[in-house]
Amino acid sequence: MTAAINIRGLSKTFSSGRQALQGIDLTILAGEMVALIGASGSGKSTLLRHLAGLMPADRATESLIQIHGRTVQKSGRIADDVRDIRSGVGFVFQQFNLVDRLPVIVNVLVGTLHRVPLWRSLIRRFTRDEVARGVSALQRVGIEDCRNQRASTLSGGQQQRAAIARALVQGAKVILADEPIASLDPESSRKVMDILQRVNQEDGCTVVVSLHQVNVAIKYCPRTIALNQGRVVYDGPSTALTPELLRDLYGAEADDILSLGDHISVLQNAKRSSRSEQPSAPVELTQAA
Repeated sequence: MTAAINIRGLSKTFSSGRQALQGIDLTILAGEMVALIGASGSGKSTLLRHLAGLMPADRATESLIQIHGRTVQKSGRIADDVRDIRSGVGFVFQQFNLVDRLPVIVNVLVGTLHRVPLWRSLIRRFTRDEVARGVSALQRVGIEDCRNQRASTLSGGQQQRAAIARALVQGAKVILADEPIASLDPESSRKVMDILQRVNQEDGCTVVVSLHQVNVAIKYCPRTIALNQGRVVYDGPSTALTPELLRDLYGAEADDILSLGDHISVLQNAKRSSRSEQPSAPVELTQAA
């Protein structure tokens, strides 16, 4: 399989002197669904922003970031055509990044702006086919009925699903999701992760999602990349992430990671328990003649 994401020698030092990323080398294949895990400050969000070309790496290094063979940045210099490259990369932010006062459908159709003439993008004028594509994306994420509501009227989970619909309209081949369930309730978290998994499986879209909950990574992502203080400390099967391994990787910080319960599984277990406690339907027996 071809590489969707190629990272070589990526380092990032902020003006404060803190080194956020240190010598990252990674290859993510097309069609993979990969989790990024690590304690707060480990570099997850910083890594994703570099992949999208939203942040330059250190110039003193010979770093390289490529998306589907196209160079996003090299040696800390973002490519001149990065906007065109970004058209194939959907970024799902923790705080949704929607325009509250605009209808949901308009927020979703922002994903088409890289394909429409400048004058139409300025006045947000979309064709029937473009609107139909937006409605179809909203159907896929389960909020078609909300298309004419202002984005501010949606719940957090609905807003996150609208953000994913925007990436679908965009036609993204790579989706980068930065802690998309961190501020959501269990049911909304489950729906968002289910949608990302379906997009990965049905569309062959490469998905990289940063998560706090290890069990969620195990449930949804076959591969996990663990960061600690800006370095990759684990890259392999998610199922191998036992508490013992996490303690080896993170030391005392592992307890903070393990203390974050998998609220999606808790919700599903509660539903199963509730169904099992319900009385069985009566069975009517008829006597044979």
